[in-house]
Amino acid sequence: MLNNLNETVHVPVLLEEVVSMMGDLQGKVIVDGTFGGGGYSRALLDAGAKKVIGIDQDPLAVKRAESWRGLYGDRLQVVNACFSEMKKITKELGENEIDGIVLDLGFSSDQLDDYERGFAFKYDGPLDMRMRGSGVSAADVLAEYDERQLADIFYKYGEERKSRQIAKLIVERREAEPLLRTQQLVDLVGQIVPSWKVQGKNPAMKVFQALRIYVNKELEELERVLPDALDLLTKGGVLGIVTFHSLEDRVVKDFFRSVGRPVAKNKYAQAVDDEGVDEKSFEVVNRKPILPSAVEVADNSRARSAKLRGLRRLR
Repeated sequence: MLNNLNETVHVPVLLEEVVSMMGDLQGKVIVDGTFGGGGYSRALLDAGAKKVIGIDQDPLAVKRAESWRGLYGDRLQVVNACFSEMKKITKELGENEIDGIVLDLGFSSDQLDDYERGFAFKYDGPLDMRMRGSGVSAADVLAEYDERQLADIFYKYGEERKSRQIAKLIVERREAEPLLRTQQLVDLVGQIVPSWKVQGKNPAMKVFQALRIYVNKELEELERVLPDALDLLTKGGVLGIVTFHSLEDRVVKDFFRSVGRPVAKNKYAQAVDDEGVDEKSFEVVNRKPILPSAVEVADNSRARSAKLRGLRRLR
């Protein structure tokens, strides 16, 4: 756990690639929709951005940014809110045309390493997992939801094949004692999912992912923000999104494909109507997602599953 609110141990993933995707930043206004440790925002400002509007639903991340006012002044404004409120926030700040938007859908190292938040399975802490500190916690879900509801959550949001067995054991176990700590859940899942079946990963990883996504409504927030983000972009503006698991990456990939024309035509694909393609107002920046280098993964293991996708407004 961090000793000082102003300290951060978070290393942004694909930092150079994200900044490069935004293009020439001189005089531009950028929204960092997942401010976190502030790594992207600082890099964008240092690269010449006129202004960065940071958004984060974690109040601790917003408080941490206050110490940077002396460095960036009014060029950095950070708001405590969900990124799905982006359109409302930019309007209130008088910025109706945005040159670039960055979304890093992963949790920051500061959040994961703070055992009191309950996000990480490698630390024993309360089963909370709430980004904003309000609403239903992971412990509430485990205590109050029935077996079928729990199984559906684990399967839908964690793609956990043994979701039914895990849910059944949770319901049985909570009759004897409440599940309030992360280590309790790790131990319970370990009884159903042997460690050798997940190739060195923690057996509880998918269950933790599922609870975190469900408690924070992550996929719903993502689906809500995508069309609003495109409405905000000015001509030439870029939306860059870093994803970390297949569920959120599928949402981003499918949305980009539905609204953006490809970078170049695949000669093996079926013929398409050129007029229809040209009418699209957006283009996919990169045909395939940009992945972290082997060097970055070696330095930061949390970058392993990251993918960067981009979409540019044409007109």
